[in-house]
Amino acid sequence: MANELAEKKQTLSEALTASLTEVQSSLPQNFNIPRFVQNSIALLNGNEALIKFNKQYGSSQIKAGLMRAAYLGLDALHSECYLVPYGSTINFVTSYTGMMKMVKKYSQNKVRQITTEVIREGDSVKAKFADGKKSLEIDSDVLSTNPVKGVIAMCIFDDGSLDYEYMSVKQLEDVRKQSKAKNSLAWSTFTEEMYKKVVVRRLCKRITLDLDVDIAKELDSGIEIETDQRELARRDIAENENSEDFIESTAEVVMD
Repeated sequence: MANELAEKKQTLSEALTASLTEVQSSLPQNFNIPRFVQNSIALLNGNEALIKFNKQYGSSQIKAGLMRAAYLGLDALHSECYLVPYGSTINFVTSYTGMMKMVKKYSQNKVRQITTEVIREGDSVKAKFADGKKSLEIDSDVLSTNPVKGVIAMCIFDDGSLDYEYMSVKQLEDVRKQSKAKNSLAWSTFTEEMYKKVVVRRLCKRITLDLDVDIAKELDSGIEIETDQRELARRDIAENENSEDFIESTAEVVMD
């Protein structure tokens, strides 16, 4: 019986490679399976929460989350999406950088640039609409430390047109209150960065994307308020990354 169990065990990289190869025709064009698998394993072995989840609940949900990322063409190692353990469940969350990547790739009106601006007390913002086009005039002191009034996210399309989204601090704090991680290190330490992410994501969801039904469904179901902070994620990976692989088993999940 022990020998039978041993034969069933395989590394997660092997299982992930096999699954990706089976659906390669459905993956984005020029998708690099070996690099995606390598990045995924580096991420997992540098994330204590996922290591703990793997030991307690196994790797099936982790693998499913990675397959979802691959299908969307997103790389978790580069913070384009997150696998966030929540109890006995893995939540797949598309990051704001992942959302921008998808928007630039699939927008029907091709995107040149997406940017954000923090508006502080004393700054001036004038929004205009003429000849069917939006425009913004922002006069701000980049060195100002005045209290934040709100954040503007702007999308410039290749044809020169502009779309934007503005949210006041009150609106942003209302969003924060709905987050499961409203008191997390990300929100308390990188508040302005989290504000930017919320506004960018609201803007990006309004841009029409040329997606097939399956990809659109995958993307929409992952658009949630982000609970991790990119720089913290990168720092954790840099400090803890190693070359060990996850082991997948039908009976138990261990690491070698």
